[in-house]
Amino acid sequence: MPAVAKDFVPVLVATGGSTRVHKAVAPRFRAGDHVLVRTMTPEHHTRLPRYARGRRGIVEQDHGVFVFPDTSAHGQGEKPQHVYSVRFTARELWGPQASERDTLRLDLWDDYLDLVV
Repeated sequence: MPAVAKDFVPVLVATGGSTRVHKAVAPRFRAGDHVLVRTMTPEHHTRLPRYARGRRGIVEQDHGVFVFPDTSAHGQGEKPQHVYSVRFTARELWGPQASERDTLRLDLWDDYLDLVV
């Protein structure tokens, strides 16, 4: 994805800009799969929240194929992949002091996840 021209930013903000791509990429996960978020410490910005690293969740939905921001932002290509809505219990993320009724959903790219076997 090419860099956005400065003059185009107001238009993009006003109308929204999707990074969805229409490429045939096989999904690695499906709804109901138990996944483990990879523990990683990249030297650059990532869309993977630190509090979710190493945590287990359940895939609820596949949103389709999108540009992977971790590579795109650094000029390393789009690396299109699926983005999944993953549900975590509050206790999985924040420990036993968290409410047992609360959950959190994160939209996570394929490269951030591994299947729990």
